[in-house]
Amino acid sequence: MTSVSPSSPDIPVITSGIEAQQAGEGSGLLGCPTGTYEYYFDSGAFLWSDEMYDIHGYERGEVVPSLELGLTHVDPADRTNSQRLMGRLTADGGPIAGYHTIIDARKRRRQVLSVGDLITDDDGKTIGIRGMLADLTKSIHDDTHRLANRAVAESAARRAVIEQAKGILMGAHRISADDAFAAINARSQDTNRKVHDIAQDIVDATAP
Repeated sequence: MTSVSPSSPDIPVITSGIEAQQAGEGSGLLGCPTGTYEYYFDSGAFLWSDEMYDIHGYERGEVVPSLELGLTHVDPADRTNSQRLMGRLTADGGPIAGYHTIIDARKRRRQVLSVGDLITDDDGKTIGIRGMLADLTKSIHDDTHRLANRAVAESAARRAVIEQAKGILMGAHRISADDAFAAINARSQDTNRKVHDIAQDIVDATAP
């Protein structure tokens, strides 16, 4: 739970109403675009930083932020869970975090991490919610692309060993490529080992 004064060091705070904090705003969590927000129960004021508008596909002044607007941008498949998290935050306190997908005003899907905490006044009364929204889309895309490239490279390397082993058997026993692979596969099943491992044994056994 956070108090209006002093500000929590763990949750990025919007100061001077809608003005975002100066240090690090924009680069955000783990280098991802990160917006901050504050919502006050009594007034219904929902304050967004510039990055919040950008993540949702808007320019400042184009829309008036509200809880309803934010919810309409949450992927329908994630709305129930998002509402459940909000309920847990207001009932049990925070901080609390969750992953979900939003669909921005330009129909682009964004994978985001939302972190929220309660705002309390000097008497400890809960008066609102503040938090941040980190757009992880590019980071996730980059990681997925990198993992896919690695998987392709590893698959190609495994395939190259199998092809080399097939060639060794074909030359040594004057059999076809299909028969060579069948022999490797049969050995794999008999020993309960992977085809690649059997092929590697054949290659290693013939190495100078």
